[in-house]
Amino acid sequence: MKRASFASEEYWGKPLPGFGDPEARVLVIGLAPAAHGGNRTGRIFTGDRSGDWLFGSLYRTGFANQPTSVARDDGLRLSGCYITAAVRCAPPANKPTPQERDNCLPYLVRELGLLESVRVIVALGSFAWDATLRVLAALALAVPRPRPKFGHGAEVEIDRYTLVGCFHPSQQNTFTGKLTEPMIDAVFARAKDLADRGHKRS
Repeated sequence: MKRASFASEEYWGKPLPGFGDPEARVLVIGLAPAAHGGNRTGRIFTGDRSGDWLFGSLYRTGFANQPTSVARDDGLRLSGCYITAAVRCAPPANKPTPQERDNCLPYLVRELGLLESVRVIVALGSFAWDATLRVLAALALAVPRPRPKFGHGAEVEIDRYTLVGCFHPSQQNTFTGKLTEPMIDAVFARAKDLADRGHKRS
């Protein structure tokens, strides 16, 4: 259902593809498209406040050429970073189910397989963290047992990847101060450092 402020707009309303640099060494995995964000604009994390936080941080840490993401044709470009989501369609009440995650999992597996330069994966929230571990297991990589627990700033090395946890930049987290700009910037600065180290070794 459309929001009144966007009543005149034609919503994308389809599964969302990923977005960014195909040669990226850092992959960001979010939860799912927001009903009036990516589901409306047709680009992941575009047109909502979570996206404002995410792209603001990516700009400050050198991954994006501008700090805002409002429309597919707004000139935003990413360098060294690619963004996707665990679930590709806007879920009811912004709460994707395990079934939706599992239905979308093969697309995420295929996407990671195509992004051959990725060495660091930033999971935005515990749902994306869990989906990422499932993707890596589906790629027959040795995921530790018991499975690593999500936490902001948590890190785990799995084969050639380093998985890094970050609180999701949802309004629930940003309005309450659970996630601050210095906190999210620190995660992406760390991701860049890890990716650069991996690039120098390879």
